[in-house]
Amino acid sequence: MKKKKNRVLVIHGPNLHLLGKREKHIYGTFTLERINSELKEKAANLGLSLEIVQSNSEGDIVDRITRSTYDFLIINPAAYTHTSVAIRDAICGVNIPAIEVHLSNIYKREQFRAKSLISDVAIGVITGLGSVGYILALEAASEILKKPSKKT
Repeated sequence: MKKKKNRVLVIHGPNLHLLGKREKHIYGTFTLERINSELKEKAANLGLSLEIVQSNSEGDIVDRITRSTYDFLIINPAAYTHTSVAIRDAICGVNIPAIEVHLSNIYKREQFRAKSLISDVAIGVITGLGSVGYILALEAASEILKKPSKKT
């Protein structure tokens, strides 16, 4: 019997395709392509199946969350962190564990960024560690997926 690969969905929110070009003093010079390459390499080493998407559209993100087949979600909702009840509700609706990731420390930026509509429905939040935050989230996902699920 072949062992099932745990499936992880990574969603990058709006404007993250501009990494390496935008606000380098906040986000650094690494690109989304570099982050994705590092994630793919780490996922292969961990034995995880990985799907990565980036969207600037709230509706597309909600569709991905609610219509994709996966066992764990890693999401950087970007600006939608502070505004999207729809993304929050989608995460609640699928009942799949999620980790929220932010490249910058949202608590050290503008006051409006300190409020996340996603954090309380995620099992964890990684903020302010740059691109390594995604790798840490993937490692955490791997460990969490190894544990037997508790049916309630």
